[in-house]
Amino acid sequence: MHRGGAGGTGAASAAGAASGAGAAGGLWGSKSAVYRVARMAVCTAVACVPFVSVPFVAISVVAVLAVSVSADAIPVAVLPAVASVSAASEPVAAQEDTEDNTMFWSTTLKMIRAKFPQVAQLSTDSLHTWLEESKTAERPLLLDVREKEEYGVSHLKDAVSALTKEEALQALEGVAPDRPVVLYCSVGYRSSEMAGFLQQRGFKQVYNLEGSIFAWANEGRPVYRGDERVLEVHPYDRVWGKLLKKVLRTR
Repeated sequence: MHRGGAGGTGAASAAGAASGAGAAGGLWGSKSAVYRVARMAVCTAVACVPFVSVPFVAISVVAVLAVSVSADAIPVAVLPAVASVSAASEPVAAQEDTEDNTMFWSTTLKMIRAKFPQVAQLSTDSLHTWLEESKTAERPLLLDVREKEEYGVSHLKDAVSALTKEEALQALEGVAPDRPVVLYCSVGYRSSEMAGFLQQRGFKQVYNLEGSIFAWANEGRPVYRGDERVLEVHPYDRVWGKLLKKVLRTR
């Protein structure tokens, strides 16, 4: 996925370069540690081969390495290839009955946080409470940054489609810079990227919905096609869609 919670609305902490280098040095300086991590990665790949696609085997290996090494020690260069499947620093309980282990969700969210440390992550619980308890004027503006086809299947209620930076700026034209804005995509990578862009353009209260629409729908929260509530979500593709409950995937 080239572009694209657990709460509170505070900005996620940046991973320290020094601590990351230290963690990497400590691991790779030990031959026994390298052997254990490599063995875990190989075993994971072998175990996954009969059941899933080759890309997902690669994701499994990266997930094992990420959990073993810690998110801070993972080179940022590998994140764009796998971060769109990675998710929260705390496992989301409602994700446990997806086809895959919660490790993949947890790794996904950790990697997104590591890639976009300046972006505030908003949990699904926090957004749900915010929308339920706020008056219309106080509600955040919701921006859906997925492809039009994905948005057309379902979206959060009253969310505005804003696939490109130009569309996002157009949707925010005339909006006060301190108006809360919550962005989402499938799992949070694309929306975190867009949130970072909006922060650079001067918007002060910008949040990424952690876990995005996959986590939201997996937890049984409502999604809509227009004004009609529906029970399906675009899975993005058959690999990343494994993070979405099977019953919710569009056929």
